[in-house]
Amino acid sequence: MRRGSETKTAIEHGATEIDTVLAVGLLRSGEYARVHADVAAVVAAAHPFPVKVIVETALLSDELKVAASLIAAEAGAAFVKTCTGFSGGAATAADVRLLRRAVDGYLWAGADGWHGRIRVKASAGIRTAETARRMLVAGADRIGTSSGVAIVEGGAGDGY
Repeated sequence: MRRGSETKTAIEHGATEIDTVLAVGLLRSGEYARVHADVAAVVAAAHPFPVKVIVETALLSDELKVAASLIAAEAGAAFVKTCTGFSGGAATAADVRLLRRAVDGYLWAGADGWHGRIRVKASAGIRTAETARRMLVAGADRIGTSSGVAIVEGGAGDGY
């Protein structure tokens, strides 16, 4: 698969984590096996490094968010991630809670032998310390933001 070869190239050039956007169109069409195969190809190509699967929560119903999370977990992803910030919408505490519940009980094994639960990354629209705290309380293990400095300094950023 093409995405697997792109992932191998990224790893060969020094990447130690991979982000991949789940094939939302295939998911919405009910082609779960193809979505799984796509994610699994990226995970296999990235091994032993972690893969974060971006669910694009703003584009999906809760039922499809859960399906996407379960597919990512079954395919061996280390993280499920809310969104890119480029498809509209932003991370919400409700989505973080939903993704956390969906992947609880799934484990991931990393390059250094570390293993543990699949993690949740809240990303897109997190511009304030209060929003970041809400995501962490909801179950996020990691925050993705380009407003990190503003958040740490107590202000508000304008990026994703």
